[in-house]
Amino acid sequence: MKIRENLIAKIIVATGGIMLVGTLILIHLSIGFVNTHTLSEHVITADMVSRTIKLGLHSAMLRNSRDEIDHIIRKVAEINPITSIRVVNKEGEIKFSNDPEEKDTVLGQDRPLCQACHASHPPKAALTREERVREFRSSEGGHLFSVQTPIENSHECSGGPCHFHPPDKTILGTMELVFSFDNTDMMVADYRTGLIVLGTIFFIITSGGIFLGLRQIITKPLSQLTKSSRDIAEGRTSRADLPISMRQDELGELARSHTAMVRALHAKQQALNAKMLEYELLFDNVPCVVTVQDRDYKLLEYNKETRERFSPFPGAYCYQAYKGINERCEDCPVEKTFENGLAHCSEESRRNPDGTYSHWIVHTAPIRDEHGRVTKAMEMCLDITERKKLEERLKESEKKYHTIFNNVPNSIFVVDNTTLAIIDCNSTASSVYGYAPEELIGRPFLTVIHPDETERIQAQLRVFTSINQVKSMRRDGSAFFVDIMQALSAHGSDEYLLISTTDVTERLEAEQLLFHAGKMATLGEMATGVAHELNQPLTVIKSASNFFIKKVNAGETIPPETVATLAREVDSYVDRATRIINHMREFGRKADRNLERVNVNDCVNRAFTLLNKQFDAHGITVDWELADDPTPVMASPEQLEQVVVNLLVNARDVLEEKTGAADSDTPRITVRTGRDKDSVFIQVEDNGGGVPEAILSKIFDPFFTTKRVGKGTGLGLSISYGLVKNIGGAIHAENGEAGARFTITLPVADS
Repeated sequence: MKIRENLIAKIIVATGGIMLVGTLILIHLSIGFVNTHTLSEHVITADMVSRTIKLGLHSAMLRNSRDEIDHIIRKVAEINPITSIRVVNKEGEIKFSNDPEEKDTVLGQDRPLCQACHASHPPKAALTREERVREFRSSEGGHLFSVQTPIENSHECSGGPCHFHPPDKTILGTMELVFSFDNTDMMVADYRTGLIVLGTIFFIITSGGIFLGLRQIITKPLSQLTKSSRDIAEGRTSRADLPISMRQDELGELARSHTAMVRALHAKQQALNAKMLEYELLFDNVPCVVTVQDRDYKLLEYNKETRERFSPFPGAYCYQAYKGINERCEDCPVEKTFENGLAHCSEESRRNPDGTYSHWIVHTAPIRDEHGRVTKAMEMCLDITERKKLEERLKESEKKYHTIFNNVPNSIFVVDNTTLAIIDCNSTASSVYGYAPEELIGRPFLTVIHPDETERIQAQLRVFTSINQVKSMRRDGSAFFVDIMQALSAHGSDEYLLISTTDVTERLEAEQLLFHAGKMATLGEMATGVAHELNQPLTVIKSASNFFIKKVNAGETIPPETVATLAREVDSYVDRATRIINHMREFGRKADRNLERVNVNDCVNRAFTLLNKQFDAHGITVDWELADDPTPVMASPEQLEQVVVNLLVNARDVLEEKTGAADSDTPRITVRTGRDKDSVFIQVEDNGGGVPEAILSKIFDPFFTTKRVGKGTGLGLSISYGLVKNIGGAIHAENGEAGARFTITLPVADS
């Protein structure tokens, strides 16, 4: 325990342990190095001795003097530290040895002596020094090592006069010298003992020096810092500047940091005291009721707002102060906070002495002691009386809105802007479309649109604010027409479409009757031209029939080629009359409301065929400036043709009056078609002098006309305006260089 509580002791133990381990590792490495180095030196010496002995035996082997070889081997074996010497031939037979019992014995190839060469196949012919040396223990436990020296074949052995060994044999055998390492081991043991003793003495002296140095350098300065810190912790005044602050080492830096910390603590304490005073002022002046209560619901602390609003007396219960009652509230958030230690919220009300009501939101929070137990509760009350009044007014406003929403004469749908699903609808929509409100809510808005219109409405619904003459479907499958008005509305991150639909079926039927009446009036005006148009085919047919009757009565034979020629003429003029009659019938019938892709040039040409004879009769010249390949538009061909006819008739009437006034200019009408960006235009221009600027803005009004009495009804341009608007186009009038210019603009079909 003293070591763990004493820094110097821990440093000494840690440093001494590191030094001890380092010393032991150094001793171990030194001894290992000595062992390795000594063995290496002995091996080199033994290898040199072995080669020397082999050279000494070479002469005796050439002379095959076995006694001399035995004598040399015995003498060499007597040299310390050589313990054994043997010569082994290629077949593993020991030919010479200092141990007589080993002579003429055969060693197996698995013996360590033979394994140096025979461990691989074929046997090695040359060995390195490391492969020729092996270290082992004797049966008595002695430390030995042996060195093999190969005996190579030489020309003296394989050549004359010896010829004992074949020349293809490289190795004739090997010589092994065994050396004792025991004396060396004893020297190394003595060296190890000396190193350990020296390391122990070095460790003791070094540890003592470290202890004395650390005591002077670290212990005393730390004691001063410890005393200063303890004085601060116990509230006593401490010296801000310590003697060790003058030092330039780490402890001096620590002392200076300690001094800075002391000064910062004094500054923080002063700031904390100021903050505490500030928070006390905030607590007292916060603009809501704040109280602190104990577990008996008695008020321990409360702020200025509480005193002014409820006038509590010392020791009052919260329910007495807040509501003026003598029993705890049934659903008390303070009680819940004491029970589970969590914050709670509720809404409370009271009847004031003047008969009015006050409302407030209550938030409670637990206050815990140092053991984590809830001993007090803070209750904060925010007055929401004004908000309650606003909520009541909002409810009245919503009630009024729903009343207007459900009783407005138009059908109104609230539709999701992304999915087009119906979110809400009024009672008018329910009655008009024949669905119960719950049946419509959640359905796609396209459910109430006729399948023929679904694709168009889906494309136009998010683009246009109004869509006219939309074919709709009731629940029973009956169709009717509505005008759609829509507006984008947003609530938070959600976007809605407010869609209003107005039933215009009866209006459209009346308009159709009016349009048809306009057509009939136009046909009446064109009757003379049509009669003249039909008169020419009838004249040709009459002439041909008179010719045939005359020839028949005279009994004359008609040449076949004459009959064929007259028959072809009659047939062509009958077709011409048929086309005129069919065109009149198509023009006079009621137009279909369905739109289709229309070529504006075709409509202009068809309209002109009804009036060309009248133009010729009045000397009116028509200039054509038609586009070569106009882009198709979406329209009703009959209605578009009626509009063009109305414009041509108006131009004709103006030019008739000009001709009657003997004006010198040639009556002329110019008809143009073309494309301008995303729209196609049809333009009819005359040189009749134009429209007075004062009435230019009124010419599209119903029953407004500048023609003399009995000449016009004032419906032509009004009907044309309505027809163009119905197909999504526009028509406007202006004065050109010599007369009036009417321009019809229609969106291209692909847009």
